Amino acid sequence: MDFKDIKSIVDLMKKNSLSEFEMEKEGFKIKLRRASREGKSEEVQVQHYLPPAAPVPGSAVEIPVAATAPATDPALPADPEIKSPMIGTFYRKPSPESGTYVEIGDTVTADTVVCIIEAMKVMNEIKAEMSGVVTEILVEDSRPVEFGQPLFRVRPT
Repeated sequence: MDFKDIKSIVDLMKKNSLSEFEMEKEGFKIKLRRASREGKSEEVQVQHYLPPAAPVPGSAVEIPVAATAPATDPALPADPEIKSPMIGTFYRKPSPESGTYVEIGDTVTADTVVCIIEAMKVMNEIKAEMSGVVTEILVEDSRPVEFGQPLFRVRPT
């Protein structure tokens, strides 16, 4: 990733009023955080991480496990979510004149396009990547979304 790419991300963050951006790709991790102070110009902090050194063979590696919040009813776990793979603007239909990609109650497969996310002036089709029935749409059309933000809930079939 070069300076031009980082500047494009910062511009996208400003356009969508996002205060934080984090991306990890092929051993490269970048975290951007905007802070605005009254009377001062905006400041952007950049943290760049390289992959850690390979562990020594035979050594123990501890992998932290994130705690998960219990479902509201243990007998009924929450439906899996389709999450945003990027930051950008969420669109439920391919054009203003078209119908939506999916509605609640629609059956989807792994290859079903469920929405578009516009990022850096590029329209990215987002596929369900799971099979099931759409039970909930979690984002309003034309709203900014962040990386990892849940977009839809899908009951597996």
